[in-house]
Amino acid sequence: MLTDKGLRCCFSLAFAILLTMIFAATGYCQDYVVGERDVLKITVYDQPDLTTVGRVSGEGTIFFPFLGEVKVKGLTLPQIAARLSSQLADGYIVNPQVSVYIEEYRSRKVLLIGEVVRPGPYELTGPTTLIELLSRAGPLSSNAGDEAIIKRKQPGGEQAIKIDLGRLIEKGDTSIDLVLQDGDSIYIPKAGVFYVHGEVKSPNVYKYKEGLTVIKAITMAGGFTDIASPKRIRITRKENGKEVTLEKVGFDELVKADDVIVVPESLF
Repeated sequence: MLTDKGLRCCFSLAFAILLTMIFAATGYCQDYVVGERDVLKITVYDQPDLTTVGRVSGEGTIFFPFLGEVKVKGLTLPQIAARLSSQLADGYIVNPQVSVYIEEYRSRKVLLIGEVVRPGPYELTGPTTLIELLSRAGPLSSNAGDEAIIKRKQPGGEQAIKIDLGRLIEKGDTSIDLVLQDGDSIYIPKAGVFYVHGEVKSPNVYKYKEGLTVIKAITMAGGFTDIASPKRIRITRKENGKEVTLEKVGFDELVKADDVIVVPESLF
């Protein structure tokens, strides 16, 4: 038989789960930016007559009792709640507690292009992050690079946001998982490559990653053969349209995309 403490714990857990279900069902998302055609539900604690459900107008406003047309376009749900609370507190209600939820999302579209299995336009029916969109578009191609570039329209022009896909997908760092906005264009570029020739166990072309050093590149190529000359490694690369050769490079030398690393045979 459960004790009073146990019952309270069960109730708290059930209440937390219920809140999670309610927030998911009503579209509660702190990062979501409200726009035209979104339908909002606004409630004020202990003021049922003020409960309002309305669609955001073409001017970016919604009608609310006492206050009239309130500008909400471009704001997140917490920002709208704070704005309404501030205005209601100015001579209408003492310490108003306002909650704002999404009843219906407007039709929003983004464009996904580049190294994905199913590129093209995608409709977003609710708050959608980059990782959620990529899961809908299928796996990245084997040629995909290590970043996503999101182009987003801003009042002052277009903004380019770069997301490290290695951190997001491989390491699961959701702190950089961006919530997409209407009109975003997401580009997954093709990865750069580099080449390893000569006295290594697996000479081949390899996928380039930022921060790659010579010793890491050699390791990717299986390591040196028994007759390799590690002190005479050279790199051929293009700089300003011209081909240059770096002689006797160190193991900590940084590799660039399209570099050709050559490990010569030992002279002795």
